[in-house]
Amino acid sequence: MSVTTVRLQADVEQHLEAIANRLHRSKGWVINQALSEYIEKQQLEQERWKQTLEAMESAAQGKVVDAGEVHRWLNSWGTENEQDAPRSGK
Repeated sequence: MSVTTVRLQADVEQHLEAIANRLHRSKGWVINQALSEYIEKQQLEQERWKQTLEAMESAAQGKVVDAGEVHRWLNSWGTENEQDAPRSGK
């Protein structure tokens, strides 16, 4: 495990101390938890952005599905005649 120094604003330090005391954990533990969750969220956001750009590129290339086909597919869910997901024509 490595050591990193960070300067905290006074109000952040107070909240951190209160959370650590309430959880009966060290401030370091709380910081590690918070940073782990933040990093995971950032990675998810980065992946969503990548997928958005890929979807926009696909749409620009005409790889789209008619909205009516999508609605018919969704309406078939849970029925005896459930359909396969529609595919783009390209």
